[in-house]
Amino acid sequence: EAQLVESGGGSVQVGGSLKLACVGSGFNFEDSTIAWFRQAPGKDLEAVSSIKSVYGPTAYADSVKGRFRISRDNARRVVYLEMNWLKPEDTAVYHCTATSWDVWTRPEEQRLWGQGTQVTVSS
Repeated sequence: EAQLVESGGGSVQVGGSLKLACVGSGFNFEDSTIAWFRQAPGKDLEAVSSIKSVYGPTAYADSVKGRFRISRDNARRVVYLEMNWLKPEDTAVYHCTATSWDVWTRPEEQRLWGQGTQVTVSS
């Protein structure tokens, strides 16, 4: 069974850092673009970041550019999202997805979703 499992969420104060992990199994992880989406209460899904391969390319939403960094380790079948200088508006449930690079920002084009991990940033 194909699945993605996120971990690493939690509660931090403004300016803090968290590192999320997304582990994939049951599908061709190495050839899949892996993306992160987030959804805050009452808001639409937002495409946050994606990575096509170990060597990139990578992409970021303007709202996180310069603060978040995505990376992957195909041997461990994991994609990381390092989140620095966190703000209250980063509070959301973060989901990782398996997708294709050219459509990574479209929620309806994601092939597989993880269950999500909660990130809460307080001031």
